[in-house]
Amino acid sequence: MTDDTSRPEAMRRLVGDYVAALHAAYLDHVRHLPPAERAGLPLVAAGDVTVVAAAAHRLHLVATTDALPAPQGPEVELVESYQGVGWTVRFLDPSVLPELGLLTGDDEPSDVRRVLGVADTVYHLAVDVGGGLSAHHAQHSGVALANQHAKALRDLDRLRRALPRQARTVDELGVCVRNGLDRATALLAADLTGGRVDPPAGTPAASCLEAVLTDVTR
Repeated sequence: MTDDTSRPEAMRRLVGDYVAALHAAYLDHVRHLPPAERAGLPLVAAGDVTVVAAAAHRLHLVATTDALPAPQGPEVELVESYQGVGWTVRFLDPSVLPELGLLTGDDEPSDVRRVLGVADTVYHLAVDVGGGLSAHHAQHSGVALANQHAKALRDLDRLRRALPRQARTVDELGVCVRNGLDRATALLAADLTGGRVDPPAGTPAASCLEAVLTDVTR
């Protein structure tokens, strides 16, 4: 990292540019989708999000629809928008939120969100400071995130059609998948399939969704 980017204001601008490139890549990539499907994607549906840039062992970018209090003291925020989606980047580090300094590289994303007090997430990315904050990396991440969201949306729609009497449980499963709640998703997967799908501990939420869909549509 150069001396310039080591300055707090320069680093904040770098992170802000990364988030802007990420969102632009996401929104540009989904332009071709049918309007209703595009509107159902988490970032588009949210309309306005707060992206918490939390400096722990790594930089965590947590986009949420949860309401956050106004910045206080040394807290800083950047406000931007693109294609009708607005976002505010809020910067938090151990000097602002001391609990972030207690996190280690072994902590799960849910631990970071717990420290932030964030419940509902649109996305949660862990980024390596430096090369990981390049525009090229942001574009790839934005496209990958858009594809992930679109696939989950289609899979959940298929699941609702296959299990019309359990639509509310499927909706709950979708929330758990979006928030990366692996254990909760595994429990709902077992519930939806009468125990036929029983993911072991540590199975990613997205994999649980795929397993349920495979079970009920084969």
